[in-house]
Amino acid sequence: MAINVIQSVKLEDNLNTLVLLDQTVLPGKTEFLDLTTQEEIWEAIFELKVRGAPAIGIAAAYGVYLAAKSSAAENVDEFYQDFKKAKDYLATSRPTAVNLFWALDRMERRLKEETERNKDVEALKNALLEEAHAIRDEDEEVCKTIGEHALTLLKPEMGILTHCNAGTIATAKYGTALAPIYLGTEQDYNFKVYADETRPLLQGARLTAWELEQAGVDVTLICDNMASIVMKEGKVQAVLVGCDRVAQNGDTANKIGTSGVAILAKHYNIPFYVCAPLSTIDLNCKNGDDIEIENRGAEEVTAKWYSERMAPEEVNVYNPAFDVTDHSLITAIITEKGIAYPDYQDSLKKLFD
Repeated sequence: MAINVIQSVKLEDNLNTLVLLDQTVLPGKTEFLDLTTQEEIWEAIFELKVRGAPAIGIAAAYGVYLAAKSSAAENVDEFYQDFKKAKDYLATSRPTAVNLFWALDRMERRLKEETERNKDVEALKNALLEEAHAIRDEDEEVCKTIGEHALTLLKPEMGILTHCNAGTIATAKYGTALAPIYLGTEQDYNFKVYADETRPLLQGARLTAWELEQAGVDVTLICDNMASIVMKEGKVQAVLVGCDRVAQNGDTANKIGTSGVAILAKHYNIPFYVCAPLSTIDLNCKNGDDIEIENRGAEEVTAKWYSERMAPEEVNVYNPAFDVTDHSLITAIITEKGIAYPDYQDSLKKLFD
């Protein structure tokens, strides 16, 4: 069975436009946004119109390229200043997803390399376009390879629980945590997937359930607080999640609620796998305490998905967008370079070596 692929991030270079699937209106509408300004691209990242660490990185790479392309600088120094201004601006859109900074830094490295080769401004613009395309193309291959590695840990007919959305619309293609599900579906593994709704923004309900259903995968939506009972009833044999950042000791930041799922999986002796491109592994980050957790507005909890407000007007709201899963709860971290097992301090470093 071939999977249904929707390209969530695309560059229309001849129109100077970044085209994004608006993930905030799914599943009711499939709507693409045509973004031409840095302000529009910044807002799309901040407002989760594009989301998923790899997709954010791709969008940022194309976004900073478009900013550089529009530069009227006549010399390399002025061009670099215009690029740096755009890069620094886009970097403020989301603090937790390391792919945002990874992609922007990679674009800057390419610019510096080409500058050292005495390239002119037009050649620098072409090099940035080439690099942005490479980031997108490499992500597709990375996701497929992660899926192949993860599939070696799974068996046909398994029940798999996933949290948030780490699928094809969060990446260039295939996804990270959903990649083995798609590859397994193509090979008739007949997985039964349980998708946490993932409060408060409902990425599991709106996005994961939607894209898996579109692809013909057997998916059942559950509320976040139902994860324990489906595990207890023996319906889940593995948990697969994506991530936004992995510290050098294996602590992993992912959508809020992931840590709770990991604790439950540990209790019920169910393997908990994190699917992580190398670009999300931050060896400069010692542990989870060093990961900045984004806090978002109260309305996402009190009002966003309701026709009428569902909480008292003056109630205090705490709305962290992510939590950190302790490395001790993670069975394995699956990357495009292979599978890392504890001790992560050593095994993650070896992946880069």
